[in-house]
Amino acid sequence: MSDDTIRAGKYVGLTYTIFDEQENIVEQHDMPIGFVYGSDTELIGGMDKAVAGRRAGDQVEVEVTPEQGFGDHDPSLTFTDDIENVPPQFLQVGAEVQMQNDAGESRSFFVTRIAHGKVTIDGNHPLAGKHLKVRVSIVEVRDARPGEEQVSGIHAVQMQGPTSIN
Repeated sequence: MSDDTIRAGKYVGLTYTIFDEQENIVEQHDMPIGFVYGSDTELIGGMDKAVAGRRAGDQVEVEVTPEQGFGDHDPSLTFTDDIENVPPQFLQVGAEVQMQNDAGESRSFFVTRIAHGKVTIDGNHPLAGKHLKVRVSIVEVRDARPGEEQVSGIHAVQMQGPTSIN
């Protein structure tokens, strides 16, 4: 039987829940996310480092500052315009607006407010500037299968079953 502690070369499957400062759930992943520990995978707030030495069945709680999570809120990425200047398809809170700067770089903005004849869009991540808590549950630790150790990054590793993270 192999050592099932999380260390370099081990495949790790975990679920997690992110809470805001008021303990509201802001994101939850009940389907295990898998990665090979020691690859270039970095999870929010150092979750990947926090699970080192742990085993399947363990739970870890990680406090995440804005710098470790989604960055500080940048007020220069928030814009307000008159409602008559906004195309009808963007006149609902949550609508995604693709914007491009002078250098040709695209960024997603989201309508965050419609009030008093004005529409506000924001290019910050919704969790930018927030202190968060992440509760991680380790559901699987095993030796990486042949080839998995060569796959670097959470987006490229197959999870159990037919689903893959991409």
